[in-house]
Amino acid sequence: MTVQHAPQSTVAQRGAWEVIKDYMMTTDHKKIGILYIFVSILAFAAAGLLAVAIRVQLALPNQEILVGTAYNQVLTVHAALMIFFFLIPIGLFGFGNFFLPLQLGVRDVALPRVNTFAVWLFVFSLILVVLGLWNGGAPSVGWTFYYPLSVDANQTGVSVLMVALILNGIGSLLGSANFAATIVNLRAPGMSLWKMPIFCWSIFATSILQLVSLGGLTAAALVTYLEIKLGLSMFNPGINGVPVLMQQFFWFYSHPAVYVMLLPYLGIGAEIASTMARKPLFGYRVMVYSLLGIVLVSLLVWVHHIFAVGLPEIWQIAFAVMTLIVAVPTGVKIFNLIGTLWGGRILMKSPTYWLVGFIFNFLVGGITGVSLGMIPFDYQVTMSYYVVAHFHNVMMFGTAFLAMGGIYYWWPKMSGRFLDEKLGLWHFWLFMIGSWLTFLPQYILGLLGMPRRYYTYPEGNFAWTELNFLSTLGALTLLAGGAVWVWNMLQSLQRPVTAGPNPWGGFTLEWTAASPPAAYNFAHDFPTTFPTERPLYDWEKSGETLTPVDPKSIHLPVDSIWPFVTAVGLLLMGYGLSFGWFTNYNPATGLRPFSEASPSFVFATVLLYLSFPVFLWGLFKWAGTREYAVPVEHHHLTKYDNGFMGMSWFILSEVGLFAVLIAGYVYLRVIGAAEPPALRPSIWLAALNTLILVSSSFVLHKAEQDMHHGRVTWGRLGLFVTLLLGGLFMIFQVYEFALFGVESDWKQNLWQACFFIIVGLHGLHILIGGVGVALPYYQTLTGKIDKYNHGSLTAASMYWHLVDVVWLLIVAIFYAW
Repeated sequence: MTVQHAPQSTVAQRGAWEVIKDYMMTTDHKKIGILYIFVSILAFAAAGLLAVAIRVQLALPNQEILVGTAYNQVLTVHAALMIFFFLIPIGLFGFGNFFLPLQLGVRDVALPRVNTFAVWLFVFSLILVVLGLWNGGAPSVGWTFYYPLSVDANQTGVSVLMVALILNGIGSLLGSANFAATIVNLRAPGMSLWKMPIFCWSIFATSILQLVSLGGLTAAALVTYLEIKLGLSMFNPGINGVPVLMQQFFWFYSHPAVYVMLLPYLGIGAEIASTMARKPLFGYRVMVYSLLGIVLVSLLVWVHHIFAVGLPEIWQIAFAVMTLIVAVPTGVKIFNLIGTLWGGRILMKSPTYWLVGFIFNFLVGGITGVSLGMIPFDYQVTMSYYVVAHFHNVMMFGTAFLAMGGIYYWWPKMSGRFLDEKLGLWHFWLFMIGSWLTFLPQYILGLLGMPRRYYTYPEGNFAWTELNFLSTLGALTLLAGGAVWVWNMLQSLQRPVTAGPNPWGGFTLEWTAASPPAAYNFAHDFPTTFPTERPLYDWEKSGETLTPVDPKSIHLPVDSIWPFVTAVGLLLMGYGLSFGWFTNYNPATGLRPFSEASPSFVFATVLLYLSFPVFLWGLFKWAGTREYAVPVEHHHLTKYDNGFMGMSWFILSEVGLFAVLIAGYVYLRVIGAAEPPALRPSIWLAALNTLILVSSSFVLHKAEQDMHHGRVTWGRLGLFVTLLLGGLFMIFQVYEFALFGVESDWKQNLWQACFFIIVGLHGLHILIGGVGVALPYYQTLTGKIDKYNHGSLTAASMYWHLVDVVWLLIVAIFYAW
């Protein structure tokens, strides 16, 4: 071969503490990917055991193994772990982190330390859910936490889940913005967007979808949490709120989430198909367009989850049509995979089995999804086991099959070792048989009328007992398959490194790195010609070779403990917000002295107050340390630096969050439910605050220009004045809130509740933006900002301008309207 591969790397044995400390501080995208994958597998194992417990309870009629609230808690935690801590993160952030930079031919993601911070937010949000089990119990409201059940049930458990989802969401948004910035700004020289591997396109599409839609889930969780803690609600019918609005918020994200759980795996499937069939991907451009088409159309189908709540007929018809349309690009991708395999010299190894299994299983799940898009049929089965079977058909023995395929396909690259083929086939067939044995009876049970979410059922219903018993046998078969899988991975790690750089004969750039890859990824530079998305095949034909590079000349970001410490601050804050509060207040009893609070509440509240200095300490130490030990020139494909690019994508998510909440308020106002009270905040104070905030934007812009032109003293002064103006804005805002809060009761007036939720959220963004501006101010004091190190000035400036624009909209809809 003319393409020379890197030598294999050697990994020295280290103690447990060295490994833990390494992962706490690492900025290496591969280690972060491994951390995501490892924690996701732990969540999958826990959720799988909970699923087996559910099936054991339902194996026979009238059992009392899991009863009532206990059953609901197990059901809720099972679903939350599977969706938010396994299927979404392992594909997008596990495989994405490890392989996106490798496939792009670069040495890391655009924002390495943000990547570290994001993964620890993910880990800590899972820890928060687990801590809830020992502090008031798990939530028992289902993963959809529908209103009003979410505020009537175990409120401690619901609070924990809401806070965990928000923290997990922040990490997810940071990771998605990081990926999008990496793809736009950091591809190998010569690799255009249309020459990226399809897996990179799938990560790009998923990141955009996550950034646009996650605001729906955040809004639903935030408003639910605020009602539990403060009595602020947009959903409470007692004050003219609309409970179904919560479902609209929730499903605006949670249907696109199905595609967040699908698109990365379709990219994995395409990589497996092309490599194992020894062929280029069939219809590469069509598949890219279908990925992007799903991003668009999936944002327009959320209502099909709530056809039965009594929405207007025209809404139902419109969303039914969009449901059928979204099946088109999804079907195109299945044909892409089949067309790639068709006529190829297929290498029948474990990854290929998982791919073929996915195609068959997902096709059945997709067809049943189309049936649920038919409104009259949906009415009949909407709360039955037919929906449970369909969802698991698509997710468990659809998407999860490609998660397994990705592990078998890339395990040699990640670990330098092969998984045992015989055990791999045992794993596959146990999962294939177990999946059908578990969920096919549930389709039939749904058609026979068995409702979902019930913890028992009576004897005598036709075939219910037999079908449930078969379903439980299927769950136990899946458990056996999972045990084989874990054993296979553990056995593999005991064996020596034997995998070469390209064990499958792949065509993309990750196969030029050692197995496992070195910290710097590649000890070579690539040719700058990329005829297709399969560069290794093209270079082999044209005689191109890789140019060796001395690893000593490669400079990587320095590991840092401070992103981890910053995430610890948010863990403490999340614990305090879940189990305590700033005062001993709740909507039912009002404000009481701390002496009447429980010890656990006081402990959590103390942690809440301590979390702020820990968070700020970690954040400012992070901002005050250089990312690189030596000055380096950054490789950018655009004229914008990575901070600008990352913040540009992250702003999409903030726009989405405010758009969802403001759309909800506008709807409530238009239908006459949220009428302003006679006494509402004065327009003159809003006008004064607008002047202050707009002035601060101009001052910050001038400061940014001064810094770029080397006028450091004037730039520093501008940042300081911006902080003063922001502080003045907050003083007037707190005064207005205190005055308005005394004049009327937000628990009795929907308009006032909406005002406090949305304007209060904007106030929180002012505080966040103020901290963001303080960081470059601190960086100018410590000399971190220079011609090589731009600090966080550009990102902070963009965020501050966004907050100002949102304020102008708030003034229009709350003060002027």
